[in-house]
Amino acid sequence: MRNNELPMIHHISLSARKPLEVAKVLVEILDGQLTRFGPHSGSYIAWAGDEYGTAIEVYPLGTELLPGPADEPTRFQPNDQSSTYSATHAALSIARSTDEVLSIAQRAGWRAVELSRGSFRVIELWIENRLLIEILTEEMKQEYLEATANLRRPARQIRKESSGGAPKS
Repeated sequence: MRNNELPMIHHISLSARKPLEVAKVLVEILDGQLTRFGPHSGSYIAWAGDEYGTAIEVYPLGTELLPGPADEPTRFQPNDQSSTYSATHAALSIARSTDEVLSIAQRAGWRAVELSRGSFRVIELWIENRLLIEILTEEMKQEYLEATANLRRPARQIRKESSGGAPKS
């Protein structure tokens, strides 16, 4: 990691009953672009189009990722008995207003509601009414960053740790 870079989550993946429809709605929310996900049939990527390569991969519901044998890549395996719900979720900052997100969700038929998390607000966006993505508008992102400021380490400490230095308590 170069001295001016910090850790970053570049993409996440999720599963959906209707992967293409979900990916299209996510592209609208992100104001991004849609591509197919080549390694797994019926999967798509919603790209944010930002400088970080932020993306959300959308697989068919029940897709499980398994380690490949030896030095081979990840394997994709269907599981017809998988739960439609998950504890996994993400918070995503976007450049849209609350009204825009609520309108997009309403058109998709998805639950979306603005809620307080105590010291910051989020929009709970329930993809296909079963999978949670917390959406943060610009104002909500600032609230989140203020609320978590005391939990963040200075950039120089992160750089030192990533280059082999010991974390400080």
